[in-house]
Amino acid sequence: MPDGAVVTDLSTLDATAQAALVRGGELTAADLVDAAIERVEHLNPLLNAVITPMFDAARAAAPTAAGPFAGVPFLLKDLVTEVPGVRFTEGSVFLRDNVSGSESELVRRLRGAGLVLLGKTNTPEFGMVPACEPVLHGPTRNPWAPDRSTSGSSGGSAAAVASGMVPMAHGNDLGGSLRFPASACGLFGLKPTRARVPLGPEYGDVLGGWAAEHALTRSVRDSAALLDAIAGPAPGDPYPAPPRTRPFAAEVTTAPGRLRIAFSPRLPDGSLGHPDCLAALDDAVALCTALGHELVEADLPGLTPAVGTAIGTAFNAATAWIVEYWIRRLGRRPAPGDLEPLTEAYWAAGQRVSAADYLLATEDLQAFSRVVAEFLGGFDAWLTPTMSAPPARIGEITSTPEEPLRALERGAPTVAYPAVVANITGNPAMSVPLWRTTDGLPIGVHFLGRFGGEATLFRLAGQLEEARPWAAALDACVGDALARSRQRVSSPSLRCRSAIVS
Repeated sequence: MPDGAVVTDLSTLDATAQAALVRGGELTAADLVDAAIERVEHLNPLLNAVITPMFDAARAAAPTAAGPFAGVPFLLKDLVTEVPGVRFTEGSVFLRDNVSGSESELVRRLRGAGLVLLGKTNTPEFGMVPACEPVLHGPTRNPWAPDRSTSGSSGGSAAAVASGMVPMAHGNDLGGSLRFPASACGLFGLKPTRARVPLGPEYGDVLGGWAAEHALTRSVRDSAALLDAIAGPAPGDPYPAPPRTRPFAAEVTTAPGRLRIAFSPRLPDGSLGHPDCLAALDDAVALCTALGHELVEADLPGLTPAVGTAIGTAFNAATAWIVEYWIRRLGRRPAPGDLEPLTEAYWAAGQRVSAADYLLATEDLQAFSRVVAEFLGGFDAWLTPTMSAPPARIGEITSTPEEPLRALERGAPTVAYPAVVANITGNPAMSVPLWRTTDGLPIGVHFLGRFGGEATLFRLAGQLEEARPWAAALDACVGDALARSRQRVSSPSLRCRSAIVS
């Protein structure tokens, strides 16, 4: 077992660097796993990121781990991905006693890459809220400020990576659920192209391809190398993503050339986001311009009220599908209190969506996708803030039986920039952690790429990371999280030491 100093040093290394220690014989896979378990045990009482530990299985798997990330500890979001014999709740009281009987294809690929699975991370009920505060497991707290939200729905994984428990962790994204927590926790978060990563064997796709699987990472190179390891269709998938021309890892160190990037500070209704988010956008525009790119202010066309209505119809239908799926799988209906008030409200709304309503909404969204594709024919990416407000305080984005839509009403203003466009169109998109508020909270900026265009995004992200490294800020967050893990969470002054990025 490494000594305390080594444990702390490991917490500030990305997965690529940790794997190199094992390949070079400086540490064993068991050393990495034991050190990560120690960090989880130390930090989780403060952050509540890991809700189902798999420590014994991880220790047993470490000696035989093989692959590009051999021995690197990893966490799975407790949504979609399944491990046989392990509790699988999707953040819902309805599933509190559910145990998986099969293994997801993604889990097989993660193991094949050499990653050692330490456990499952927290998520809101069925991943439907931009916060991570399920009734079943309680709130996950942001390592940068434990009185703040991690956003959602991959909030447990984001807190685990930002605090240094693990160098990267699984997440998924139906409307921004990888990118919002990346912004709130100062991480890199890429949502891949539709069907880049398989959802089988349980699902072919989810909501016509809206859902995407990947990870939250400390570094761009980790995101690219991991996507190389897990990408590609599985037998029986309904459709594939466009094939990559070469490994994504090679793109990170490749100069992007002069890109033409559109940007907008405006929300779909024409208003502006929070001043801190606008400052992050201004900074990103200036940085990209200084790096030689052409920046053009332009709003994304086609975001009409009819498209907004179609999004709502599809979302309500998706919630009804989720609940009905679990009713069929569990063989019983939810008892009173099994579903949270917001889910009950969405389920009721979804039951009123007819098959024709859903298909009409799908047609409207496919027509919108063609508008976006035409727009991006003239640009390499579209840039906005990732979130429209800094991380909310714990408890703000929650519902009650008396106010079932409270979480929607409180959460929507924090994620009002249209990250969901990437899910509707299937395009790749990323949140890049370039900015901090005056009190040290992370603010990400969001790039929407062309369909199948991860290579361009990875090239740009690698250039931005080199020009504005964010590892030092994360290292400070890790150190502060470790230092305050025994302090009272309620302290209003808990903040990371990192200064504003200038």
